[in-house]
Amino acid sequence: MLKTDQLSLARQVDMVFKELEEELSGMTSGTVFIQIRNNAIGKFGIRHNPIAGRNGQLSEEDRGLTNQQLKSFKAMAIEALRFKRYWTHGEISYEFALRQDTIIVDAILESNYNMANLMIQRYSRKDPASTYHDIS
Repeated sequence: MLKTDQLSLARQVDMVFKELEEELSGMTSGTVFIQIRNNAIGKFGIRHNPIAGRNGQLSEEDRGLTNQQLKSFKAMAIEALRFKRYWTHGEISYEFALRQDTIIVDAILESNYNMANLMIQRYSRKDPASTYHDIS
């Protein structure tokens, strides 16, 4: 069985969109989010835009993304990975909306760093077992 760290990030994004395909086919706007740790996708999903309510009634969207719009969305999501530089931990959000039957996508890349890890990697003592400094 393959592990996520054996797959390219682009292939993992492709798998995410295959998993979300049915849900996206019932939506016209929202945000797809992907959380990344060590260049592997962990948690992912969709943040739905608010469901419109009028006169005590909640209305369901009468249409969603077509197969062609889904393919375009996935292609843009994979293309956005070109703008990911250096970082290995973070989140990518793809805000999407249908405008005049055209899918509009804005990609937001967020890098995350951890100060504790930075301190350990860059400033750890040569002999971590010793808690005393040499006086010589």
